[in-house]
Amino acid sequence: MDFKGWIRTSLIEYPEHIASVLFCSGCDFRCPMCHNAHLLLESNTPVIEPEQIAEFVARRRGLVDGIVISGGEPTLRPGLIPFLQQARSWKIDIKLDTNGYHPEVLQVLLNEKLVDYIAMDIKAPPEKYPALTGVPAVDINRIEKSMALIRASGLAYEFRTTVVPGSLSIEDIVKIAGWIQGAQCYILQQFRPISTLDPALQQLSPYPRQLLYQMANAAKPFVELVRVRGIE
Repeated sequence: MDFKGWIRTSLIEYPEHIASVLFCSGCDFRCPMCHNAHLLLESNTPVIEPEQIAEFVARRRGLVDGIVISGGEPTLRPGLIPFLQQARSWKIDIKLDTNGYHPEVLQVLLNEKLVDYIAMDIKAPPEKYPALTGVPAVDINRIEKSMALIRASGLAYEFRTTVVPGSLSIEDIVKIAGWIQGAQCYILQQFRPISTLDPALQQLSPYPRQLLYQMANAAKPFVELVRVRGIE
């Protein structure tokens, strides 16, 4: 598994865990608001070897109790399943961050019980997916298959949307909430105008917190738990 980034310990990336966060390269989306743009393409950044991670987890046993596999898009990587099979031997909880575009990989991970928590990005309501993913021919059926698999898995999970100013409105958030109606948890993430793939977005100001809370309240009739994340 070719990890290209690593946060040794984080208190915010995995609910109720102190987690080590691993970032892989490569993604099939080109979301204009992505702030991990340096990970979208294969790069010359040195690979972090699984042995380094295993040694770190062993040293921090009892402190670090989770790992997060993020990206880029982890389900694109051929080494994902072997790495997670190895990680299971560490007796540590595993969270996967995914864009949901590869339900066939999610199915394998769920069948083999290789993850404990899934965070899936819901970029926009269906009609805005091409604009918010940078993929004109995006296949919404694949997104919906992943949503269904996650909801039926019995695992803890969250669906989450980065609220991009000018691109997503309260009406859009209500549409998303209706799309995922009955979901376990829906997170509205504050937009960060830092190192975005589209440089123009770096000039945007995030929505004020009051508007994010209005959006959350508008989504609550549809989703069991709605939270706002990333505001100061």
